[in-house]
Amino acid sequence: MSRAETKKTVLVAGAANLILAVTKLVAGALAGSAAMLAEGAHSIGDTLNQAFLLTSLRRSARPPDRRHPFGYGNERYFWSLLAAFGIFVAGAGYSIFEGILTIIGRGHGGEQVWLAFAVLGLAAVLEGGSWIRAYTQARREVRDSDRDLDLVEHVRRTPDITFKAALFEDTAAMIGLALAAAGLTLREVTGSSFWDGLASILIGLLLVVVAFTLGRDSRSLLIGQAADPADQRAIRDEIISAPGVNGIDELLTMHFGPDDLLVAAKVHFSDDISADEAEDIAGEIDQRLHERLPIVRHVFLDPTQEDTKPQGSEQAAGR
Repeated sequence: MSRAETKKTVLVAGAANLILAVTKLVAGALAGSAAMLAEGAHSIGDTLNQAFLLTSLRRSARPPDRRHPFGYGNERYFWSLLAAFGIFVAGAGYSIFEGILTIIGRGHGGEQVWLAFAVLGLAAVLEGGSWIRAYTQARREVRDSDRDLDLVEHVRRTPDITFKAALFEDTAAMIGLALAAAGLTLREVTGSSFWDGLASILIGLLLVVVAFTLGRDSRSLLIGQAADPADQRAIRDEIISAPGVNGIDELLTMHFGPDDLLVAAKVHFSDDISADEAEDIAGEIDQRLHERLPIVRHVFLDPTQEDTKPQGSEQAAGR
């Protein structure tokens, strides 16, 4: 995955949301539509979130230092967690509140319905372009990957939470536009504001789902998530296939950002391997792992003698 590609995706999404935030709110106020106002709040929240995500890309790119020897890659997960909270508060909370007010008869009235539909059309074009950009990046990453994964599985597993946030927000925006258009249309056909309020509430619930999903993934990565099972198998295969290696007692991996993976393993070397030879083999393993999985940045191997294997280590080495 490319940091530059992710930055372009976030910038496109941010530009679209900034333009739409103002137009949706103006159209919602003039048309008296709770769903349109909810969409306006949605775009405001998304614009702020894009700022969070851009901040995460900049700050996570800082090189390692004495206080942070593994770098600042995990900052991307911290700022993504703030973005998820922003979606929940600015988007979901306001949308549900405005929808409830409309249903109980305390919503706003308005006559400029045509303006609301015009803004929805503009939003479909801008949000659609942003979504296509994120979708194209996801397809490119699947194509460039050597894994046998479909698009949905790739998005679910990717540790690039910044890209995932942009894609989820754009997808939710497209669904939200459809809900707003349906609610506004039903309001005009039936003369009842219930449908407009219901659409606003549904948009809010949609944003709750997006916020929860991003928050959960950010939390998992922030506290130290292991590599994907397929990557773990590839790492294990590379270590075991090295000359002089008889097995692995324990393999530990952890992400320090989407492009930085730590690998630590207890490795059984053959009895006839000297300390200098073991060091050379470890260096070769480090190089081979980086060539096969470029995200592997740190490799720590703990040599373990054959006669000190704990019971059951043969099975562990074969996993």
